[in-house]
Amino acid sequence: MNNPIDSLLYVQISAEQAGKIFEGLEPLIPLPIGLPEPDQKENFNIEDIKSEMILAGMLTVFAYDRENPNIEYYRKIFNLLRPDIRKEMTQAAIIKIKNNDFDMAEEILLSLEGLNPDDGITKLNLALLMEERSQFCEMRELFEDALNFNKRAEELYSELILFEPPLPGVFFNAAYFFIKQKNYIKAKSLLKTYLEIENDSSETAEFRKAKASELLQTISEQALDDELFQKAYEYIDLGEEEKAAESIKLFLRKNPKVWNAWFLLGWALRRMSRWDDARSSFLKAIELLEHSKISDKTPLSDVYNELAICSMELKLFDEAEKYLINALSLDSENIKIISNLGTLALKQGKQEEAEAFFRTVLEINPDDKIALSVLGK
Repeated sequence: MNNPIDSLLYVQISAEQAGKIFEGLEPLIPLPIGLPEPDQKENFNIEDIKSEMILAGMLTVFAYDRENPNIEYYRKIFNLLRPDIRKEMTQAAIIKIKNNDFDMAEEILLSLEGLNPDDGITKLNLALLMEERSQFCEMRELFEDALNFNKRAEELYSELILFEPPLPGVFFNAAYFFIKQKNYIKAKSLLKTYLEIENDSSETAEFRKAKASELLQTISEQALDDELFQKAYEYIDLGEEEKAAESIKLFLRKNPKVWNAWFLLGWALRRMSRWDDARSSFLKAIELLEHSKISDKTPLSDVYNELAICSMELKLFDEAEKYLINALSLDSENIKIISNLGTLALKQGKQEEAEAFFRTVLEINPDDKIALSVLGK
């Protein structure tokens, strides 16, 4: 992959030419010119310079060359020429994200971050993009890439929570991030801080405050910040399923109505191929989750999917199909669920139906190994 810096051409222009482009330009300081391809440097005519080419070059410097000795000067010039650029570029990044053009979205946000390093909103948008990219990769079973994007998101949040004055939205979004990482101790602390510093009364802020209070109540009522619960997740991450199961069983003795704990126990047991025991745990998790006061029931999709895997292994195919359809109704583009429907169809001898599911998988992820193997591609 080409380094974007390689496409930059640095030029010094005369005072006369500088005045034509922008009166504030300093002729003695070389300007970065953004070229489509590095090999265009040799044939470049300095008389062809336009302000847009200089701005494009500066954006590349902001994104990828933060140690450039003239970066402060470039920032000054850029902000004078395009003082309202953040809104325009942020909207462009959002469009790129919606189209799954994550690389371009990241480049846009990196440029904005480099232009104004103290802009916490842009850094927050970068963190949210890293989360989006991690989820995108995880859905396509690109687990190493997903982990790397998660690490980048965590690094950005670690920087953001130190900003002064503090940004309330940072603490709210960071709390959600750590909840997804099952780090409920960290999430609880961030949610408390958010409620302490949020002074806005907008509709968004009121929604967030209500959600933060709900999440804090859930963490406390279900003891999700309990040491045994946290240890169980750590053991799962380390591949020590037996220790995870032991830890979560001890937790369940004190907290028998925590659906997350039953799910975690089922997960550990399923990874040990204890299908019947895992199935019982997942059924208990569903029972508790369906009757809980939690407004967000989307985790049901994951529980149904895990339950279906156990049912398949126990050759309870009709039951597995029912659970997978339930899961798909909650998360219609989840590759794991669609792929499992294909696998179930294969186990039932329904070749054409299986191939249809795997073709759908390839529409979402053209590189899916299981789908490619089944379809002979």
